[in-house]
Amino acid sequence: MTKASYSNRFPAPEGGGGGYAGVLPVDSTAGDGVEALQRTMESAARHLLVLRFTLFNMATFALLGAAWARGWIDAVLTADDTGLSLGIFFVFLVGLAICAWRIWEISAELEQAQARRPRAGSRSEGYLVAIVGRDSGSRAIEASRLKLTVSARISPVQHLSNSLVILGLIGTVIGFIIALSGVDPSTAGNVDAITPMVAELIHGMSVALYTTLVGAVLHLWLKINFLMLLGGSVSLIDRLVGRGERDARP
Repeated sequence: MTKASYSNRFPAPEGGGGGYAGVLPVDSTAGDGVEALQRTMESAARHLLVLRFTLFNMATFALLGAAWARGWIDAVLTADDTGLSLGIFFVFLVGLAICAWRIWEISAELEQAQARRPRAGSRSEGYLVAIVGRDSGSRAIEASRLKLTVSARISPVQHLSNSLVILGLIGTVIGFIIALSGVDPSTAGNVDAITPMVAELIHGMSVALYTTLVGAVLHLWLKINFLMLLGGSVSLIDRLVGRGERDARP
């Protein structure tokens, strides 16, 4: 069945907004009460992704605030005078902001994937229109393209999450360099020179350990957010491909 004939079989209502309305078949046999209940359940499932993301990050920011109140954050900032810990935190905030935006987009697309007539211009509408009248091989190609597109949209969050660990390791190396730069073997026998060398050694070790800790903790924080985003992306792909296959059945 061609796209045109599919549209003719299920015409869009007059005054409709276009999009997938002229392509999507409508099940008119379902009762209004059943449809309303189904829409309510789908809406709760869609917003669950945003709710989980919001609750998790509210809890973690609350823990961060508690650490600040106890002076732990000040201790890190005071010990790490290189500013690398602040840089790691800035990279984390960028990754978290991108993750929040992508989760909002995925949540909106989940809504469109379950809508009777997806909004024109949405990813759901584009995919469902693209597979109309296609054979199974062409639909498989479109499904693979959808997976690659969605994966490319969320991959920056994963890259930024991994970069936090690398930045922490860079801080470790810088800390060891600072520690060793204050050691002068030629003055090791001088009692007056030992005190500043020990102080510089402790300073370098503090930079190394704190930057490693900050990078590891923020990596774990952003990684959990990425896993939530990944779960939503998998759900979106599964629903769209499943819906497309159901609509393609004769």
